[in-house]
Amino acid sequence: MTTLTAQRPAAVGERRQSHVIADAVTMMRRNLLHMIRYPGLSMFTILGPVVILLLFVYVFGGTLGAGLPGVDPAGGRQAYIAYVMPGILLITIAGSAGGTATTVSMDMTEGITARFRSMAISRASVLAGHVLGNTIQALIAVALVLAVGLAIGFRPTAGPLEWLGIAGLLTFISFAITWIGVAMGMQAKSVETASNWPLLLTFLPFLGSGFVPTESMPVWLQWFAQYQPFTPFIETIRALLLGTELGWNGTLALVWCVVITVAGYAWSMTIYERKSVR
Repeated sequence: MTTLTAQRPAAVGERRQSHVIADAVTMMRRNLLHMIRYPGLSMFTILGPVVILLLFVYVFGGTLGAGLPGVDPAGGRQAYIAYVMPGILLITIAGSAGGTATTVSMDMTEGITARFRSMAISRASVLAGHVLGNTIQALIAVALVLAVGLAIGFRPTAGPLEWLGIAGLLTFISFAITWIGVAMGMQAKSVETASNWPLLLTFLPFLGSGFVPTESMPVWLQWFAQYQPFTPFIETIRALLLGTELGWNGTLALVWCVVITVAGYAWSMTIYERKSVR
């Protein structure tokens, strides 16, 4: 009798856990179907970074590449493709947060989220479905932008282990940034506001080492450029892709991913619980 009593709470806990996972997968499928039925947001997430890549490489690349340390001016554009590609990949991830915030805000303003609250599904799965679905969308966009980079001359030196590390880090970054996008979408009072808030994230690669070395910036800007989260993200991806010096950037990138994930999750759940009480 005692054994059965001890096993019963554990069995209940296992059922609840499987219930949450099943609900999260269902909500993820919904978001992926939304991507297929309404491809405009996904196309914008891809086309924006591609336009920036082509602009900086073919318009500014010759001059900016020639100014990189140790680069032959004659090969400036080719060197700049290699230098700028990690920053473009991070802009793609940051831009995907705009689509996340927009879809979350649409669900909030149209009453879909309120309907989900009244159904017999896990509350956590509603937000988890957004996060998982939009993380997958962000990784698809990153892969397509990377393919464009390879087509115009980007030639990474990464081996199989480096590519595995790149895939893992980009997934972690996408997951973290998506939580911020979810929180922004829930916080916004309209869909238009929700689509604008994540633009702040897309500026961070420009204010880091994504397009020029931070040492070339004014002294008053260098501190922010060196210690904001996107600089270690970019430098870690650059080191894995091209074999540049990694230093502490890998550790800082992982720490920032954890911090952003926890902050985004806490922000999202606080808003969700507050609005659930109303």
